[in-house]
Amino acid sequence: METSQKTKTDIRRNNITQLVLALIIIVLINIIGSFIYTRLDLTTEKRYSLSASTKKMLRETDDIVYFKVYLDGDFPAGFKMLAKSTREMLDEFRAYSDNIEYEFINPSSAANAKTRSEVYERLIQAGLEPTDINVRTKEGQQQQRIFPGALVSYKGREIPISLLADQLGALPDAIINNSTQALEYNISNAIRKLSNTNKPKIAFTYGHGELPLIETADIINSLNDYYNVERVKISGNVNALTDRKENEDGSFSIVNKYKAIVVAKPDSVYSEKDKFIIDQFIMQGGKVLWLVDPVFATMDSLQKSGNTIGITQDINLNDQLYKYGVRLNSNLLMDINALQIPMITGQVGNQPQFTFFPWYYFPVLTSTSRHPVVNNLNAIKTEFISSIDTVGSPAIRKTILLKTSKYTRIAPTPVMISLGLLSKDPDPRDYSDPPQAVAVLLEGQFESLFKNRLTNEISQAPEMGFTEKIANNRMIVISDGDIIKNQLQMSNGSYVPLPLGYDRHTRQTFGNKDLILNCVNYLCDDTGLMSVRSRELKLRALDTTKARNQLLMWQLINILAPILLVVIFGILQLAIRKRKYAR
Repeated sequence: METSQKTKTDIRRNNITQLVLALIIIVLINIIGSFIYTRLDLTTEKRYSLSASTKKMLRETDDIVYFKVYLDGDFPAGFKMLAKSTREMLDEFRAYSDNIEYEFINPSSAANAKTRSEVYERLIQAGLEPTDINVRTKEGQQQQRIFPGALVSYKGREIPISLLADQLGALPDAIINNSTQALEYNISNAIRKLSNTNKPKIAFTYGHGELPLIETADIINSLNDYYNVERVKISGNVNALTDRKENEDGSFSIVNKYKAIVVAKPDSVYSEKDKFIIDQFIMQGGKVLWLVDPVFATMDSLQKSGNTIGITQDINLNDQLYKYGVRLNSNLLMDINALQIPMITGQVGNQPQFTFFPWYYFPVLTSTSRHPVVNNLNAIKTEFISSIDTVGSPAIRKTILLKTSKYTRIAPTPVMISLGLLSKDPDPRDYSDPPQAVAVLLEGQFESLFKNRLTNEISQAPEMGFTEKIANNRMIVISDGDIIKNQLQMSNGSYVPLPLGYDRHTRQTFGNKDLILNCVNYLCDDTGLMSVRSRELKLRALDTTKARNQLLMWQLINILAPILLVVIFGILQLAIRKRKYAR
């Protein structure tokens, strides 16, 4: 009896000791945790882990960044998931910076319709784009207007951001997944825009028939969030892109004035001197975004007469681009996946009636590459594009960023272009050429076009500072100058630029602006931002058909399995206790 009593006392003492030790360990862990910060992310793709560049940016944030997120309310499941993911991402940001604050707002909370309309109007004026969705209620289907975005303010400045990564032709689940995938990029990009005070300089060249300022106004305005954007005319000026400074020892240093230049749809011949100036800018580390049309064709002459001819446009850049690793081909690409254009097909009273037809000379490109420049971009609209071949040195890495679909037709120049094409259904047998590259990223070691071409007097002159190669540089070549051109709209007697990528005929917004921004960001070595952009989260959607067919089985499993587990655990616990105390 005494032995049994002693055993029970020992067991009670051991239990109390274990409890006290557990409490002490928990307290110690909490004390250590208050000094040492760590988080565990057990997801395969590190869904809840911020990139190193984002963490660094958050540590450098020196004032409150306030997010007004307009994703509060009774939404369908997909938008509730987006709202939940946004809240989790903002909490993740707050874990690394006390300066991140947010609130979720329901813009439709007002009972009065007039008040709701006023709120909607203010949000639209602030730059948020509304989305109309159908919501199932007791009364049936009802249309609801939501604003899947946020207003971000920092040091008196405020900018809008969209949280819905809309993509033409994508399924709703894929859109929500892509939106969730882009959250870190969109949020960190907004903070970066607001806090960026030391902006690098980039330039748009002019003087060779490039696009006028009004047709690049929207992209220049967007680039100004990241860079100080200027326009520069080369015209034989050796110091247009670089500065030549004499050092104390009499030597010369060549310094680029700009981090990158954009050559947007030139149409006149480059002199050898102008090519030399751009070449040496590249040899000194300068980046170039080339947007060049190798074929001349316009809709203006086509709309006047119904016919036009696409002809080769030689502006004396072929040898330079070939040296850098690409060849622009003298052809036009046709694609069944094309932009629709309006044509007059009748008249009612004095009003012409328009019908939309796919115009196969305006391919709509959907990227399949995982490269961060084009990953998950919306479809890109183009006009009269040509194919690009990669050539030359193996020291230059060539990455295809964009290409046409498998329904492609190559039309060599000169090519007769007729609006009569619109009245015919395409024969798939005529569109059987393989996909053609139209945008190429070049990275690696570049040699000067003028290596072994200059006299010793010029190449060895210290004031010229000639460099014959660069070990590591990058550039992007796109065979469509119109890809960067914004459309214009008449307002109060004058033309105003529309957002880049917006088509005023179909009223669709394509991904052209994001493409150009990504190109320039990547060229300018903003790799931290681009690494965030390239993150990919897997879409683990339910198989709705399988779930419907196996509904009863899964309902029984969900109901009975927890009960069985509790019963089994109770039986095991009882058996263990009986065995332990029966001794």
